This record gives sequence, C-alpha cells and structure tokens, in this order.
Amino acid sequence: MGAQRICMVASEVAPFAKTGGLADVACGLSRWLGKAGHDVRVVMPMYGRVRDNADWTFPPVPELQDLQITAGDRSYTYSVSTAPLPESDVLVHFVRCPELFGGDAIYGDGPDEAPRFWLLTRAAIDLCQRLQWSPHVFHANDWHTALLPLILKTGYAWDTLFADTKVLLALHNLGYQGVFALDLLDSLGLADERHLLDASDTENDTFSFLRTGVKYADALCTVSETYAREIQDEELGMGLAADLQKRRAALRGIVNGVDYGEWDPRHDAFLPQIYGPGDFAGKAANKAALLKDFGLPGDDDLPLFGIVSRLTQQKGIELIAEAMPVVLQERGARLVALGSGEPRYEQFLQSLRDSYPDLVAVYRGYNNELAHRIEAAADVFLMPSRYEPCGLNQLYSLRYGTVPLVRQTGGLADTVRPFDPATGEGTGFSFEPFSSKALLDTMRRALSVYRDQDSWRQLVNNGMAEDWSWDRQGPKYVALYEAMQG
Repeated sequence: MGAQRICMVASEVAPFAKTGGLADVACGLSRWLGKAGHDVRVVMPMYGRVRDNADWTFPPVPELQDLQITAGDRSYTYSVSTAPLPESDVLVHFVRCPELFGGDAIYGDGPDEAPRFWLLTRAAIDLCQRLQWSPHVFHANDWHTALLPLILKTGYAWDTLFADTKVLLALHNLGYQGVFALDLLDSLGLADERHLLDASDTENDTFSFLRTGVKYADALCTVSETYAREIQDEELGMGLAADLQKRRAALRGIVNGVDYGEWDPRHDAFLPQIYGPGDFAGKAANKAALLKDFGLPGDDDLPLFGIVSRLTQQKGIELIAEAMPVVLQERGARLVALGSGEPRYEQFLQSLRDSYPDLVAVYRGYNNELAHRIEAAADVFLMPSRYEPCGLNQLYSLRYGTVPLVRQTGGLADTVRPFDPATGEGTGFSFEPFSSKALLDTMRRALSVYRDQDSWRQLVNNGMAEDWSWDRQGPKYVALYEAMQG
C-alpha cells in the first residue's frame, strides 16, 4: 500500500520525557517508521522539564501559535513547537500550554489530569487539520490519548480530511485507565457525548478514558501476544476483560522492539569496556568494575544478580524479599539493585544492604548510566513480575549476555525461552506460580547451571544471538496499519 502517514500521540516520548517503556516505544517505533520511509509526526506535551532542558531547541511552527480550544466554559490557549527525534528526521510536535503542562511533573493524581490529556488529544487532531495533513492512522497510546477515536468520530466527523483516517489504540499497561468523575464531561466539551459512553461507567457517575477508547478505536494492540490473551481474563483484565473480549477480533499483540543503537554492549558509551558475543573477558571486566565502584569484593566467582526496576507490587518484589535472603545466607550470589518506588520495597533492599554489606549494593532512584552498567555486569537479571505487558529489560539483558530469570507472564513468556542443559537450547530461566518458593527454586537452578561453565556459555551465546530490534518488530505495525485500511 506504499508509505503510511502516521500521527503518533503519546504522553511521553524518549529522550524528552520518560517514566517507563511507553516513552521508549513511542521513540523507537517512530524513528524506525521514519527510516523505513513512512511519514510520521509525533505529538506530545511540552512539560516544564522539557521546555527548560538546555540540550534541545524548539523552533515554533508559525501557523500553530496562540491557538484556542474551548470546552464548556473553559478556553485554553496553546502553541506548537518542534524538534527532531535524535538520530532521525522525524519531527516531534510539542503542545505548549503552560496552564496545563508548565510544571515539571509528567503525571499527577488529581482531576486536572483529565483536561491535560484531553487537550493533548484535541491538539493532535487540530494540528493535523490546520496543516491539512491527513494521517492514515492516529496511533494513540494508553489512557491519556484514548478519547481520540470518540472525539475524531464526533467532533470532527464533518471534516473530509479525516474521512479515511483510522485510530489504533495501543494498550501498554491496563493498570492505569484514566477514570474521572462524570461531571467533568462538560469541562471537556463532551457533555453531548454522554450517551455514547459505556453504561458500566456512567451508572457509577464516572467515565473511563481507556474503556471509551477500547470501545471506539478501529483497532487495538498491546505489547505482547500473551498479554493480549491475559487481559481478556478477569485476573489481568482489571475491569476491562469483558470489553476486550467483545473486541477480541480487533486486538493484536506485538512485542516491543529494542533500540540497539542505545542498548548494545558492542558500542555502549556507558560501559568501562565494550564487548560482544563470545567476549566473556570483556563482560567479566564490566562486572569487576561495577563491584569495585560499589565497594564489593571481586576476588571470588560468585554470580551477580541484577535488578533495575520500579519497586512496585507489579514487579514481584515481595517474592525477591522472601527468596533473596536465603540465597545470600547460603553465600550463593551477590546482588546489585537499582530502583525506587514503594517505601516498603525500598526499605527491604536497604535492609539487605545493611545485613549483607559484602554481598549487596543498592542505588535508590534512577540512573541511566548505572542501568546500562548493571545490564553489562550482572550474570542473571531478575524479573519475577506479577504481570508484565511486555518488559524491555529482559530484552536488553539478552543482548548484554545477562541471563534473564523471569516469571512466565505477558511479554516475559513471549521473549524468554527456558534453557535446557541437555539440548543447549533456550535463553533464560522462568517459572509460573507466583510464589517465593518457585522463584527460589529457579534461582537455585540458575546457580547450578552457572557452575557448569560450558552450559552457561552456551546459554549466554544463545541470548546474545536473539534479535528483538525494531527492524524485526516494526514491520508488524506497518502490516497492522495497512490491515486497518482494508
């Protein structure tokens, strides 16, 4: 069908603003689409932290300055500036509205979130209209932009510019749905659309951005095939299982791609020593350097477990809290952890550090350089998630020769093949029951294989040979865009 015109609308896009995998996907997929010859425009908010970053300049789009959007008795003024995605000709269009996006925070937790992301959605459609650019597909992401199909099909139904435009809604994590009080509809200019909302929302005097998007998007996608199945069941559907079952024919799972321009030990500028497949001395040098920097002994051959994670219940940290002390008591391994989140989990990691100062190092917060170095230094990467729509760190780990140890859920199940020492096949270790015993048994199995260095080398080489690049995953999105157009 030729080149596609794609308007990618997201609340965060790396490297400008990032809290999680959504930002990486919005960046990586858009960059790949541009390089593949498609016409891509990315739309995101101009947060205060973006505006004030001296590393970037944002030339204004002359015809998109001091525009007004009115809803109910409120009127908002916004302007649009641009900057290219790094290493790309794709332009990011920043919606600058200081009233809503002027602060540093990407997200908040109050009713103000509704007008913030409603405005982003309206501005994305509006700028296409004013530039007379007709996208084949609006690629909306998560709850923040999930009202786009309803707004497009009602408020812009008159405009033939969008007569053939479809909307794809990407579901990155159903744990966040954008649920607000129903009386906010008027302030969003949607009072006349109340009858189009799902009755299961309105009867509770609420409405959900995400449920609305699931109902009206032309197609739905999520970030792994397994997660696409899981969210149709009550346990992981998080209240939307029935809605997704109704749309199962329109729902597709595609595992996220990885930007190997950033995540590859062969040219990673953050590493003390670069290395590649088969270079076990180079990987060992990164391990030794990290242990030294944290003041941990490096004169033995204890395997190193690594964690880079948000410290939340989703990530299975409670399983680590019960299993890891047993391994440390047995002096079977060391641990380096990077993360922040719920205080109870931060306190758990700190207590491990205090109890085993020669075996455990902890960095509370986020540090991109350290994340790269842990991926390079660790022997085993722990991801025992309760649920994981896709996950990216297990994919980074494979490329860095760090063996992922994961729970079989979502994208972890789709991307990590259990290792069989008898055949030498597989790329990591996995377990299914969400229990500390299952995790501990799997950690011990990994440690057993680690002691057989021939098997371990085979396992590491298997992982490093995997290809989860956007060159592999990107064409699946193009095929989906084309299928949406019939």
